[in-house]
Amino acid sequence: MTNINRETKETNISCKLDILGSGNSTIDTGIGFFDHMLEAFAKHSNISLDINCIGDTFVDDHHSVEDCGIVIGQLLKEEIFPIQNVERYGNATVVMDEACVTVALDLSNRPFLFF
Repeated sequence: MTNINRETKETNISCKLDILGSGNSTIDTGIGFFDHMLEAFAKHSNISLDINCIGDTFVDDHHSVEDCGIVIGQLLKEEIFPIQNVERYGNATVVMDEACVTVALDLSNRPFLFF
């Protein structure tokens, strides 16, 4: 399990992530729907995720959402790289209610591709 604390003018975030976890989560960002989506992410990916965010939601939710994304991305990078016993790329399509989501993911750690 890897953890990180991030404090900015707009947010104060503490987060723990275990990529080989059980899908259990403890999430409190102060944004109900965002909490729900992060709980679903943890559950369906079997990643254990604990995140607490105190943000300036009285101004807007976007600072909290953006900074939580940065923290989760940093933790995923720490947990995954260097890659061992993990497929480098994959894709999935999930249909739920009226939504259809398609994702293609490449874990090469390249910032961009010039072709």
